[in-house]
Amino acid sequence: MQYITDIKQLNDLKSNTAVLILFGARQCAVCQSIRPKLTTMLAQQFPQMQGVYVDCETSADICAQHSVFSLPVVSVYIETMKIAEEVRAFSIKQLAQTIERPYEMWKNQ
Repeated sequence: MQYITDIKQLNDLKSNTAVLILFGARQCAVCQSIRPKLTTMLAQQFPQMQGVYVDCETSADICAQHSVFSLPVVSVYIETMKIAEEVRAFSIKQLAQTIERPYEMWKNQ
């Protein structure tokens, strides 16, 4: 999962590809525990999707621009369109099911 600290770089990724963004923090135990699970999910089920991590402690401006006020938050974009967002407690399996159809349509275009 790529570590992002620049809003321009994040916006470029969101507009040009499929990207899963994990907004988290070092002090957030849940954020740190789901990060490897999300990385594995991307590698196994969505290999063409970029994985990005934004640390809200060091990049508060990026988190504020994305209306992230509690952690963790996972947002999924395909070429600027938000297709999924999960906040706090969520199922990674359910997230994968939500992403599956739009991802396949994007990948096969």
